[in-house]
Formats: sequence, C-alpha cells, structure tokens
Amino acid sequence: MKEELILGIETIYYQINALKVISGKQPDVTLFLNLDKNDEYIKENAMIIQEILVQAVRGMKNEEGISEVPELPRLVYVLDEHNCLKGGKYDYLTSLTTRCSVSYVSAKKMRENHDENVFSPMGEANFLSLWKDENGEYKYEGRFNQGTVTINLPQIAIMSNGNEERFWSFLEERLELCKEALMCRHYALLGTTSDISPIHWKYGAIARLQSGEKIDKLLKTGYSTLSLGYIGVYETTKAMKGFSHITKEGCEFALKLVKHLKEKVDRWKKEMGLGFVLYGAQSEYLSKKFAQIDKETFGEIKGITDKGYYTSSYHINAAEMIDEYNKLAIESELEKYSFGGGISEVNISFDNECIEEIEDLVKFIYNNVQCAKFNKNI
Repeated sequence: MKEELILGIETIYYQINALKVISGKQPDVTLFLNLDKNDEYIKENAMIIQEILVQAVRGMKNEEGISEVPELPRLVYVLDEHNCLKGGKYDYLTSLTTRCSVSYVSAKKMRENHDENVFSPMGEANFLSLWKDENGEYKYEGRFNQGTVTINLPQIAIMSNGNEERFWSFLEERLELCKEALMCRHYALLGTTSDISPIHWKYGAIARLQSGEKIDKLLKTGYSTLSLGYIGVYETTKAMKGFSHITKEGCEFALKLVKHLKEKVDRWKKEMGLGFVLYGAQSEYLSKKFAQIDKETFGEIKGITDKGYYTSSYHINAAEMIDEYNKLAIESELEKYSFGGGISEVNISFDNECIEEIEDLVKFIYNNVQCAKFNKNI
C-alpha cells in the first residue's frame, strides 16, 4: 500500500506539472492539507499528506535527472492543536513543512474570524465569506467568486498631498467607482445559462443545474462573492503620514483605512443583498502596474513610486527594519478585516541550521496569524 501511495502522489505531481491549459500555462492547482480531528480517516489522511510533503521536499527530476522543486501544486497546510509544534501527534508533518514551500492557515485564528469554521481557500489565500444554506448549515464547497476590482490606494494619497479631508473624500469617490465596476461584473453574469460551461454549471464543478437553467440564483444572497481588493496600505500611510505603519500613529491610520474599506463593503452587502467582501490583493501584476502609472503621472516620489511596485495589500515593505514577529503581529491586526483573503509573507534565509527558527515562527503563526508563508532564500 505504501508503494502504491508513493506512486500515486508522484503521478499527481507529474500530471499537474505536465498539463497545460489553452493559454500554454499550467493550471493553478492548490492542495488543502487539513487534518480534521473529527475525520474518521485522519490516519490515512496523515499518510497522504506526509507523502505529498516528502515529494515537495524531494522535488521532481528534470530531463537531466536533476531534482527541482515544482511550483505546483500550491500547498496550503492547516495548523491545529495536534500539529502546531507543541507536542501534538502530527507535529512530524509540520516539521516536514519547514523544509518545503507551503502556506500556513491557523485553524485557531480562522475559527475566531469565521464563526468557528475552517475551510479551504480559492487558490492560495482567497477566502469565501460566511453563508448558510436553507438548513442553516455553513457551505463553502461549490461556491465561487464573481470577480475582483482592486483599488489603487497610494494614488489617492498622492492626489491628497497629505490632506486627510481630501483623502477620505477622494476615497469615497473611488469606492463608488469600484462598486459600479463590481456590479458590471454581476450584471454581465445574470442570465447566463448552464450550457455556457457545462463542466462548471451542469456537471458539478460548481453546481448541477438543468440544461438551459440560468445561474442567477447562485449570484445572489451572498452565495457567491464580489471582491473589493486593495493594494498599497504601506505607501498610502507613508504618503499621508510621512512614515509607515510600523509606527503606532501609522498603524492607527492603516487600521482606520482598512476598517473603513470593510465597513463600506458590509454596507454594500446589506443594501444590495450580494456577497461583497474585502480582499487583501496579492497581484504582482497590479502592484507593478499601479506604481508604473503613478510614476508616469506624478513623477518619482521617494518611498512611494520609486521602487517600481507597490506593496501588496496590508503588508509592511521588506525595506523596513522590523523583525519577523513584529511584522506578523502588525499585519495580523489588519488581516482580520479582509474576509475575502490575504496572506502575510516573511523573508528568511533557509538552511538546515535555521530550522529551529522557522519552527518558532510557525508556532507564532498558529497563535497570531490566520494565513502566512515564508519566502525562503536558499
């Protein structure tokens, strides 16, 4: 059985990395590695997770027979009481994760933020909002996102020139534009029939609708989400305050900003009856695109447009002299307002001598951060 398991996991890795979609890219596959204590097959699940992690550590051999670490599938590993490196039965699996590339989800923090629920993301860190079916049961599988519109926060700060009254006024105008753009996505989907994409709407990838049936009921009542993304809290705070949110005053401004965005999408959700949600956007493309546009428009501004990119979502920029624990602690205070997802990142130098340090950070993530990952420099 062990040999069959190893062969099966190897096959999955090779199939994922050999498969190409019509654009020529690999499909973005994520494996959610969760050891649910109530799962009657938890022992078998642990065996599967162990082999997935072993394969991730070992890598895949290329044409020259040299092992390389595959980018896919993405691995999202759930930390819980039995595997958070404090003497739990499955700590040995978590020790394996420190030797490969995974994203961590803290079951402890997710339960605090999502009414005692632990559930998988869409991709690496995009989460659905809470929704109950007709029986009052929470449902996540089969739900989806209608689209994301991301707001360029640093541009609003640059236009405001440090004037907070102007900043909040400009922000309101831009948020209304974002709402209109999200509603355009929603209206474009209304009236779509299941036959447009049978694998999604008829054969169970998302739903099992009848032939010719409209998908409208899946677009309403919060069943599917509409995400307001945001980029550049770091640059916005620096532009408005002269310093970043690693300072007390800067953090207060950043919290006020993210709370305002959360309150705004909650108001839209109540008014429209749709699943609006706030998302800490992780788009490398948009981070660079927004910064490029603003540099061309406003010129090079030190600490703002001079880097060639804006810092993702609520992140603290890597240039700041701050240790990993304080970085994660500050970001975790902002993360909890982004119900649509977000992930903190820590840059570390990786070698066998720093495993203990990584394990200490994993313990900290479990107690403090809903979703985080390490960018390892080898």
